[in-house]
Amino acid sequence: MHKRTTERLTRPTRRALTSQNVRLARKIWTLYAEHIRMLKSLSREFHLSIAKGDLRLLDGKWYVTNSGLLGLARRKRCVGIHVRMMREFCDPASSRWVFKAVVYRSAMSTGFVGYGDADRSNVSALVRGAEMRVAETRAVNRALRKAYGIGLCSVEELGSLSSPPTASLRSGHSSAFHIADPSTNGHHPRLRDQLCLLIRQHNLDPALVKAYAADFCGTETLKEASRDLVESFISHLAASAKNDRDALICKLNSYAQSVEVQP
Repeated sequence: MHKRTTERLTRPTRRALTSQNVRLARKIWTLYAEHIRMLKSLSREFHLSIAKGDLRLLDGKWYVTNSGLLGLARRKRCVGIHVRMMREFCDPASSRWVFKAVVYRSAMSTGFVGYGDADRSNVSALVRGAEMRVAETRAVNRALRKAYGIGLCSVEELGSLSSPPTASLRSGHSSAFHIADPSTNGHHPRLRDQLCLLIRQHNLDPALVKAYAADFCGTETLKEASRDLVESFISHLAASAKNDRDALICKLNSYAQSVEVQP
């Protein structure tokens, strides 16, 4: 009886998520029928959310993100992830790193293994110097994808998109943020300052944060977003940076390509 009740409560939630994902995806990307079919399947089966940054559509293909995989593991009550460096394959002098990750779905699980490697040849120039973290994230992603049967490649496994961003923040970057305030029909310095302060405090890439903010608000650019949406994003960003900065960095990484192709 309890199981049947739980299923009744879960189905509407999944239907709502599916509708939300499709609606938001149509605002952000150009979709074809096969994209929508796949998105609905991913929404129903894995409960992945576009608003939370779990999925990205790149070059006509869906990709899952590290934060999406970690969220799935939490929902499935994964009991642990063990990661270790494969020192025999690493070469710090040439920034080559290899990691092995093992995901344990339950206490009785023998583990699902994934390997991740990174060096200067297969990471974006945006993240040169962070190859070790990229390799670790790739290993975790591959193990999680095996553990939960996700056939999608993850964003962080793509060479040109893997980007725990480098510490490239400069004071002048704060001018990149223009936040519209419907009450003044212009910029709202307090919100802009709050956002810039968060970027400085947590050493985030301002361009990626700007892209993430627009995506979160469901607008083409950040300055088109309403004050309430921007405030919600700032609260979300602050909580994410405080609770799990690594997951936030991985989520920001998924916006690297859109930032790189901007004129």
